[in-house]
Amino acid sequence: MSKLLIRNARLVNEGRIIETDIRVEDGFIAQIGRSLLDAGISQIIDANGHYVLPGVIDDQVHFREPGLTHKATIQSEARAAVAGGVTSFMEMPNTVPNALTQELLADKYAIAAKTSLANYSFFMGASNNNLDEVLRTDPTTVCGIKVFMGSSTGNMLVDNEKVLDELFRQSPMLIATHCEDEATIRANTERYKAAYGETATASLHPLIRNEEACLKSSSLAVELAKQHNARLHILHISTADELSLFSNDRPLSEKRITAEVCVHHLWFDATDYDHLGNLIKCNPAIKAPHHKEALLAALLDDRLDIIATDHAPHTWDEKQQSYWQAPSGLPLVQHPLLLMLDFVNQGKLSIETVARKMSHAPADCFQIDRRGYVREGYWADLVLIDTNRPITVSKENILYQCGWSPLEGHTFASSVTHTIVSGELVYADGKFLTDKPGKRMAFNR
Repeated sequence: MSKLLIRNARLVNEGRIIETDIRVEDGFIAQIGRSLLDAGISQIIDANGHYVLPGVIDDQVHFREPGLTHKATIQSEARAAVAGGVTSFMEMPNTVPNALTQELLADKYAIAAKTSLANYSFFMGASNNNLDEVLRTDPTTVCGIKVFMGSSTGNMLVDNEKVLDELFRQSPMLIATHCEDEATIRANTERYKAAYGETATASLHPLIRNEEACLKSSSLAVELAKQHNARLHILHISTADELSLFSNDRPLSEKRITAEVCVHHLWFDATDYDHLGNLIKCNPAIKAPHHKEALLAALLDDRLDIIATDHAPHTWDEKQQSYWQAPSGLPLVQHPLLLMLDFVNQGKLSIETVARKMSHAPADCFQIDRRGYVREGYWADLVLIDTNRPITVSKENILYQCGWSPLEGHTFASSVTHTIVSGELVYADGKFLTDKPGKRMAFNR
């Protein structure tokens, strides 16, 4: 493997910003310090005083392969991720077929090993009837168990109370949940269909998938986790109502119950349905403006632990259907870091907090082996940022296979200039330099 030296970096890491060089050898960070020697170095990057951050770890994406490759592939979306500074991802099991057996899970790992530019892991899926398969999952090589406590693709809704209880009682590893109460959503759907019929628009989405549905399901998950001392991670919290379920009374590494917020629930609110419509239809729904303010406050005071994307692409034509037919989900994995850096410019976050919530915290939450921090002996997953190079999202620079983004027309103040994945310079100045795959993540459990 190549040897790489980054000079004149402003390293953002572990709550500090320091001026330093970074030497990378054989995939790992070999040295961090001033005026490092370049003997034996094959590549030198002059950061010119720009920021270097640990690569973003996105713990929730849907890359659609296998079975839904008309929307996206692991290869296409991993490229988009790397271009946005996301060096590692954890992908969800609601592909086709659903990843509900160890063999189907292994198939996804085999695809990624050949085609993913980013580092990767895949969740094992739970259903009402695959508990034995779930319990065969190796905690050291798989990021977690995914439980849909709300509607999902295929056979992945887990609504059997006995099965849920057994999952939380017996799981040897982290359980990640999508929490929306299905009965509440079905009742709301019937009510609004009767009232609006085919004239319904996406503005109804946060009323159908409302606060009650989220809180009821999240409360059940927390209750089960406390009852069995299970390791619970609740995905994409979207309401102020749920925040009382989470605490900030101990370090993340000591928490048994953690939660994340996604960039779209921080960025958009219900007023955006007027001009974006189905393009921001997602589950759980983007809700009224006061929710995103409460979510940001909870992120800052550590009730919410991680920032993720829930990247979920659909084709443009699919999103142009009527509200009832249009699928939920939006593509985001190319832009989460730039979104949060805009928050830095607005004074809502510090850049140190961005590194902590997008890199350090996912590594700690999932106990990832030697990633998420810039430390000697750790894998070299690094992203270089130019905060004085604006970029406008357009069809010409969107890398998602679906070819669209709800952020089109927005100008970010910063750009990703270089991305290093497991020691390889993969992306620089708008070009991909290699097709060498990233690494399968390992977990210290």
